[in-house]
Amino acid sequence: MSMQKSSAQRLIDPLGRTIDYVRLSVTDKCNLRCTYCMPKGGQNFERREEYLTFAEIERVIRAFTELGVRRVRITGGEPLVRKHIPDLATQLSALPGLEDLSLSTNAVLFASQADALHAAGIERLNISLDTLRRDRFLEITGNDDLDRVIDGLMMARQIGFAPIKINMLALKGLNDDEVIDMAEFCIEQGFSLRFIETMPMGSAGGRAAAQHYMPLCDVKAQLETKFDLVPSVMPGGGPARYFRLDGSNTNAGFITPISRHFCDTCNRVRLSVDGTLHLCLGQMHSVPLRPLLREGIDDIELQKTLVKALKLKPARHEFGERPEQVIRFMSSTGG
Repeated sequence: MSMQKSSAQRLIDPLGRTIDYVRLSVTDKCNLRCTYCMPKGGQNFERREEYLTFAEIERVIRAFTELGVRRVRITGGEPLVRKHIPDLATQLSALPGLEDLSLSTNAVLFASQADALHAAGIERLNISLDTLRRDRFLEITGNDDLDRVIDGLMMARQIGFAPIKINMLALKGLNDDEVIDMAEFCIEQGFSLRFIETMPMGSAGGRAAAQHYMPLCDVKAQLETKFDLVPSVMPGGGPARYFRLDGSNTNAGFITPISRHFCDTCNRVRLSVDGTLHLCLGQMHSVPLRPLLREGIDDIELQKTLVKALKLKPARHEFGERPEQVIRFMSSTGG
């Protein structure tokens, strides 16, 4: 039996921040090897038996929704390398109280699953794309799959996913000369665009942050040479600050975890594929849920565990003060 949410049972952390958003990692594996995300040579992936099953995921997300969570984003790794994600999406989108189910993907495997994902209840997409140049895509990702990503984007637009947001990591010396090109591509195709600062997550992220960090004020300055930026808003629970590129319907968002952090308004937690609940992307505070699920915890105790876990949520990350703090990789966290 599920316990419906009450005024006494909500996800509120010690600073009074209400958590209404869960980022759900369904795999730590990926079909790309982006230099800033996964260490060279790969990583120690979770064993299959350590993955939460779809039934276990549904239990945890149901508990979250009964405590007031309204948004869930399916992430990875690359979520579509795990089989039957449309089936999981169907289960989750049917949960009472869940208002928004979205997906983050690199889109390499997206086109063949697009119809099923849309039918399952996913409407909003974030698609990672750091470059429009084939040689540079190969350099950054280790794969020659740019055409498949573009095919996935076109399929998403054709089917009716909306909004479709392109996530571009700003990498000084790697893609900082493509800011205008990417903006013009998004205007032409009807996509939204979000720029993201590099974060020192694990050894791969640490190297990228040290070698290629670019504050987004520099990106904004580039855009302003071509466009007037008009303050705007977009639906969703994310931290981006948006500006409409004047003369178009395209919004450009800026996600600035380093130069202008947004921890004061953080509204999210992350559930990794092995059932670890991460309270902060930039700290190591976490609660292992998989052992509790497999030991037979009931729904009421599961909700109590989630409420109690929020007491561990830190005030903010310390990427600037202690960049070595987070030893896990972005691909195993679900960014």
